[in-house]
Amino acid sequence: MRQIALDTETTGTEVSQGHRIIEIAGIELVNRRPTQRHCHYYLQPDRDIDPDAIKVHGLTPEFLQDKPRFSDIVQEVMAFIEGAELIIHNAPFDTSFINNELKLLNQEWQPLEHYCQVIDTLIMARQRHPGQRNNLDALCKRYNVDNSKRQLHGALLDAELLAEVYLAMTGGQTSLLSATDSAQTPGEHVIRRITTQRSRLVTIMPTAEEVQAHQQRLTAIDQASGGKCLWLTVG
Repeated sequence: MRQIALDTETTGTEVSQGHRIIEIAGIELVNRRPTQRHCHYYLQPDRDIDPDAIKVHGLTPEFLQDKPRFSDIVQEVMAFIEGAELIIHNAPFDTSFINNELKLLNQEWQPLEHYCQVIDTLIMARQRHPGQRNNLDALCKRYNVDNSKRQLHGALLDAELLAEVYLAMTGGQTSLLSATDSAQTPGEHVIRRITTQRSRLVTIMPTAEEVQAHQQRLTAIDQASGGKCLWLTVG
């Protein structure tokens, strides 16, 4: 399963007012493990940036004046995300800006949803924590994700934080391997020696309450992952 935690920064909040993307970033997960592959660009928007937006992300026209335009990087971005499941916090905001950029190219690009499935973690968070604050900072605090480096919004850092929050929110499992295994390159097979020494194993059966709690946990994971909890389909 290939997923991309994705985020953008823009010149303003309303795409209908001609605002544009000025930063886009995606972090790749395969089978719920970060692969160290990512996509990240700063972009020249060819328009002014709202002062309030600069206060949020700190990106100025002077910094962006020599950066590529969306048309220069669209092939790389779309190749990176195509076929993946996009994880986006407040997805309608980011997808509307990306779809607008694709439309402005006057090429044969389809809307983003034609190439990817989209998971909105804001909707997930509101379902899990109704009546509470569910912005990214609040979720980082709730799920013990370190966001101490987040002084300003930034697409790459926010995508990294979002990936961690999503993994924590959908079961907390970021890796099936140990810390030693995580140093292996993606796709590399790890061979371990299996001991033949036998020892007596003690079987402890779960109580009815433990079975019920386990089932509730699996049901929550299944709902959060859109019906992809493998533990409910085996056995």
